[in-house]
Formats: sequence, C-alpha cells, structure tokens
Amino acid sequence: MKHLLILCSLFICFSAKAQKIYSVDSDYKADIKVFVVDADYKADLLVYKVNADYKAKDNTGLWFFVDSDYKAKKKIFFVNADYKADLKIFFVDSDYKAKWVKTEKQHLLY
Repeated sequence: MKHLLILCSLFICFSAKAQKIYSVDSDYKADIKVFVVDADYKADLLVYKVNADYKAKDNTGLWFFVDSDYKAKKKIFFVNADYKADLKIFFVDSDYKAKWVKTEKQHLLY
C-alpha cells in the first residue's frame, strides 16, 4: 500500500509538470491566446513539439499536444494577429533550442 501511494504521488507530480497543450477552436475556451511569429527573435517562447507526453518538460518550451481538453494542462487558441496574443511563440526544429526568450511571460504556462 505504501509503495502504491508513493507511485501515485510521483505520477501526479510528473504529470503536473508536463506541458500538455490542447488547441481549442474558440478564444473564450482558451487559457492563453497564442500567435506564431515568423522569426525566433520576435517570440516570447521558442517551442519544440515533442512526440510523447513524457518528453514534455516543466515550462521549458517542450510541448506535447493532447487530443482532449481534459488531458491538457493549458488550453490555447491560435490568433491571427500578434496584438491579440497573450504569448508569441516560434516553433524550433530541435528540443535543445526550446526556451523562454522573455521570462516575464513564464507565469502564463504555470
């Protein structure tokens, strides 16, 4: 029983840290409005899309897109203009490039 409790606690801690993202179809359903910029220097966050949820890390820009909103830590809506966005992101091609450019916006993903 004690081991089961410890395993459950570790699972909850790990899953709470992962950046599991769900893309919603309306801005009012979103926790954060996001705009994808065309260059890394314009971004608040450099994001790398991982292919498994266990590869997502605690608020470092490694995102895993889930298939249901209840599985997500954050729900986002992609807006069509930068002035409408809470967060500007740029998708990078390697996981080591993922990072916060403007750390003052980190609170948006906690």
